[in-house]
Amino acid sequence: MQRLVLSLTLLVGIASPASAQEVAPVVSSDTGDTAWILACAALVLLMTLPGLALFYGGLVRAKNVLSVVLQCGAIAAVASVLWAVVGYTVAFGPVTNGWLGGGNAVMLGDLGTLRPGTAIPESTFALFQMTFAVITPALMVGAWVERARFTWVIAFCALWGLVVYAPVAHWLWGGGWLASQFGTLDFAGGLVVHTTAGVSALLVALLLGKRAGFPQKLMLPHAPLLTMMGVALLWVGWFGFNGGSALGANDNASSAILNTHLAASAAALTWLLAERLSLGKPTTIGWATGAIAGLATITPAAVFVSPGAALLFGLLGALVCYGAIQQIKQRWEIDDSLDVFAVHGVGGILGTLLLAVFLSPTLGGTGYFSGMDMASQLGAQAIGIGVVVVWSAIGTVILALMVSVVFPMRVERDEEIEGLDVTSHGERAWDLDQ
Repeated sequence: MQRLVLSLTLLVGIASPASAQEVAPVVSSDTGDTAWILACAALVLLMTLPGLALFYGGLVRAKNVLSVVLQCGAIAAVASVLWAVVGYTVAFGPVTNGWLGGGNAVMLGDLGTLRPGTAIPESTFALFQMTFAVITPALMVGAWVERARFTWVIAFCALWGLVVYAPVAHWLWGGGWLASQFGTLDFAGGLVVHTTAGVSALLVALLLGKRAGFPQKLMLPHAPLLTMMGVALLWVGWFGFNGGSALGANDNASSAILNTHLAASAAALTWLLAERLSLGKPTTIGWATGAIAGLATITPAAVFVSPGAALLFGLLGALVCYGAIQQIKQRWEIDDSLDVFAVHGVGGILGTLLLAVFLSPTLGGTGYFSGMDMASQLGAQAIGIGVVVVWSAIGTVILALMVSVVFPMRVERDEEIEGLDVTSHGERAWDLDQ
């Protein structure tokens, strides 16, 4: 017993941020920057809980709404724990030109007083990045709603966050090889968040197969009001997502938030117009989907482009993502149920490419970094897209099939028909009989 207590004490001591702070030199952080990033961390968590949960929950049928909300909540919890244990150090451990971060920050131990290159404590930075690690796997839920087994979802997302997300975050944000050797840019997650989640979601949708009745049966959202409220929360939270990625309360944060809002506004209006012309009526679901398309498209470029360019990002993001949905669901008949790839994946990839063009000072951008021009930046962005797409696809297929050996991917057909709320969780979202 004494040995057990001693072992636990040593483990906690090694993992404690305080132990690192005791030997680190005392350097003052900027309280304004720190307060801003802490607020942004709360905003980004708001995007998952409750924003994404409400957004997806309203889009599914009533018999499955709780299953979707619970998946978002459980993924948020497991991703947070694993980020603290090992995810942060894989993504942001101090290694230059590397594939994986250094192992110094296991259990969030040995954190520096300040995050290098910023005026905020590294603990604040780790918390902020944790919220990104939370929402990214949760985005994939939209691809497998109404048919994926809960245990498979949680096990798959836990491994995916460590094998797919954390290495890509290191390559682009943590001093890894894509950013440092090729000059690939991704300000707030066009590649790290939206492309990884979008590509992986599409692969899982293919592996799982279609929902019973798709595409012959019309599967309408049961609560568009919940979806619209969820997107409203996502929109507000995105100010922290993109604005916080400036890592300070400064002009870059202001520019990122301004461009984020303008792109979302332009995209929402463009989507409504597209629906009016093609369907005859604008819808709340269209407004919500358009806004998300604009937000995903501007994310990789939010700080690098002008407000005028941000409007164009939103317009193009809406048009391209609108077309992608028609192509994927109607022509290819792939049941990416809530259009994760068509909106997040396509939007993130489009914004990553547009960034190389509108970074040009002649188009109002901040200008290319040393030794780069439009052609070389386009090449760097294309390389980044190719690497992230391939890594995400291969990692997803291997992990999905590996986990399915232990936990089957899909529920039984009679469970799917009855609804996952009752068959998987023994609850109903709306008990109208009472």
